[in-house]
Amino acid sequence: MAITDDLRKTFSDPTPLYFAAGTADLAFQQAKKVPGLVEQLRAEAPARIEAVRNTDPKAVQEKATARVKETQETLQAKVTELFGGLDVDLKKLGETAQDFALRGVGVAAEYAVKARETYEKVAEHGEQAVRTWRGEAAEGIEDLAVAVEPEPGPKPQPVAVKDEPAETSAKKTPAKKAPARKTTTAKKTAPSAE
Repeated sequence: MAITDDLRKTFSDPTPLYFAAGTADLAFQQAKKVPGLVEQLRAEAPARIEAVRNTDPKAVQEKATARVKETQETLQAKVTELFGGLDVDLKKLGETAQDFALRGVGVAAEYAVKARETYEKVAEHGEQAVRTWRGEAAEGIEDLAVAVEPEPGPKPQPVAVKDEPAETSAKKTPAKKAPARKTTTAKKTAPSAE
């Protein structure tokens, strides 16, 4: 019974659908920004291309060589510092490893909570988007109904009927119904292939 209830609850929960709708709505909002970015890039492209053309290759090579030497010296100093100050105490190393593991678990739990919050926010956005879409659809249907419905004409006036004496109205017999028509289907015969 518990499994059935869990399955029923899982399949009747609209949150994943709202999440999908929210994701689609956010993607659509971001996609609307793309034409502006393309125009901006198109406007900036000639200046950037010209700057690359005017750059001296020897100057770029010299800058790259200087950066590589600087990075190499920094890396060598860090390695020397790390190995020079390495503590051989295994107990301290074990505590440090345990501390890192606990921090890792804490960080993972924090990310799980943030992921759940983000999921719920996107699902709420999706629910609002669905409500908006439904509202817009309802407004569209109302507009269509107004366009399709004919203008109401003048209301028919009630016709005055003479009051008959109670005796004559009681003597009237209800009208007989016409007998139901029987329909027959004609059978088609296939022409013989003689």
